[in-house]
Amino acid sequence: MQPKVLAMAMAGIGLSLAAGTTQAQETFEWKLVTSWPKNFPGVGQGPERLAKLVEEMSDGRLQIEVFGAGQLVPGFEVFDAVSEGTAEIGHSASYYWKGKAPAAQFFAAVPFGMNAQEMNAWLHYGDGLELWNELYDDFGIDVMAAGASGVQMGGWYNKEINSVDDLDGLKMRMPGLGGEVMSRMGVAIVNMPGGEIFTSLQSGAIDATEWIGPYNDLAFGLHQAADYYYYPGWHEPTVMFEAIVNEEAMASLPADLQAILRTAVRDVNQDVLDEYTARNNDALQTLINEHDVELRRLPDDVLAEAKEISADVVAELAESSDMASKIYDSYRAFQDKVVNYHAISEQAYYNARNPDGDTTQ
Repeated sequence: MQPKVLAMAMAGIGLSLAAGTTQAQETFEWKLVTSWPKNFPGVGQGPERLAKLVEEMSDGRLQIEVFGAGQLVPGFEVFDAVSEGTAEIGHSASYYWKGKAPAAQFFAAVPFGMNAQEMNAWLHYGDGLELWNELYDDFGIDVMAAGASGVQMGGWYNKEINSVDDLDGLKMRMPGLGGEVMSRMGVAIVNMPGGEIFTSLQSGAIDATEWIGPYNDLAFGLHQAADYYYYPGWHEPTVMFEAIVNEEAMASLPADLQAILRTAVRDVNQDVLDEYTARNNDALQTLINEHDVELRRLPDDVLAEAKEISADVVAELAESSDMASKIYDSYRAFQDKVVNYHAISEQAYYNARNPDGDTTQ
């Protein structure tokens, strides 16, 4: 090779290496908006953990600033903010977007439906996550499961619930499909983000509310605004939280940063559920033993009517569009499979471990 040609070739290689180095060191600064108060235990800590993990795993190349509800956008505007590119990523629950995509409610909580373990299996080893992304395609959003609450509580009430009749006329905060069921049971449903619940319950603007479970309910101080704490959370056998990402922002990331983000979200998905499992019972004991909260089981007739109406509400949603039908067919088929197996595994084990409802075993 002639010296001049060699020099030009070496210069070209040098430019290529320099360009590669520049690309490898390119940094991205993202905004993450949530529907939760900043640093709120459990669900609010999930986005914080996500941001920290991503920064550590990417060696600082992808930095995410987390904004709580109301700091950048209101909690109920997270979906629009991500869709429009105001923020690159959001953390919320899909039933808040029922006005935009009614079928999104299937991915948050279905009354008397699948629990967290079952939902995670459907999303990641069925076609649930694929369908979820298909539903959000028209909004320019990529979605991943980003946490789960586990089975929630039935809610806080300022009056005793001894029968279905006692629900009539109550004003209650309850989102999603569960809220529609309660509405058909005579309850006036009020929608509001978590940060407004305590003052609304304390002032009498609402008579009852559900939030998540003892860990979060204690943090909000709901025991100071209502006397009766009911279970089980038939309306939300879990809530799956979501990480929603603007598709253009995701496409702008190099492949390795996309992989880092997805891996970190998957970690957070399990971590949030683990934290609720670890913290809920301690918080419940604090509510009962230190704050004299009256723990009550919802009456059988309330649960029976809720289950009957839930079947109608879910069926109507499934029939509302071709996409809703497609999602529900997949959801129901998967639930049927896991219920059959869990009858001889999880449920049979619980029955053997806790005979006659004995919780001391």
